[in-house]
Formats: sequence, structure tokens, C-alpha cells
Amino acid sequence: MNRNFPTITPGLLYHDAPEMIKWLCEVFGFEQKTVIPGQNGGILHAHLTFANGGVMLSSVENYEYAHWCRSPLQTGISTVEIIVFVEDIEKHYHHVQQKGANIIMFLEEKMYGGKGYSVKDPEGYIWAFGSYDPWQS
Repeated sequence: MNRNFPTITPGLLYHDAPEMIKWLCEVFGFEQKTVIPGQNGGILHAHLTFANGGVMLSSVENYEYAHWCRSPLQTGISTVEIIVFVEDIEKHYHHVQQKGANIIMFLEEKMYGGKGYSVKDPEGYIWAFGSYDPWQS
């Protein structure tokens, strides 16, 4: 199978999905690929891209399978860490700092190579950004 997109994409549930779409684009550098409005100002489905990857997200209230999944605001803790490879980690880190994001692990060298840092987004998901490329030999 020859694809030009990832075969795995995380799906996230947000309580204020329209605001989080703006935040993810402004702070992390995602781009809107698809945004389908849902009921009461929510989001039925959105696909945000970052380089050749991305995430999909929905409003909690509009998610058809909400009985299977919960958001960090519902559970009180993030049960997933979204890991993102970034070419220029220092530039990305400084941009995220300037935007006032909640950095929970400051930029540091990693024992397995590269550098990385982690952020908790406004609704509680944990995002780890790093320059380590596990696909390189």
C-alpha cells in the first residue's frame, strides 16, 4: 500500500471545539483541512494537519460515540499523549512559549536523541513535541 498520508490519526474530543481549532492552529501551527459544523455551534468533524500528519476532532456534544470516549475535562486527566515531530524544535518551542501555552516539560535533550518538550492544552490533552525522528535508522 503506497499512501502519502499517515495510517494512524488520533481523534480528540473537545468541549469548545471551535475555540480549540483556533488555538491549535495559532499556538501549535496546525492548519484546517476540513471543518464540518455541528449542532449548537459545535463541530461535527474537523481534520487539522501538521506536516504530513494531523488530528481529527469533534465537539463532545456532537460525537456519535461519546459513550466510548471521554475528554480530559470529563475524566480529570489526559489518558493520551499526542506526540508530534517538529523539524525546528527551538523555533516551535519559542513560538509556543510566546503564545502563553501551559508548558509542563521544558525543552530538553532526550537520552534517545533529539530534543523535546510537552504542553497541556486548555482542555487538558498532553502534547509532546520533539526533534527525535524514530523512523531514521
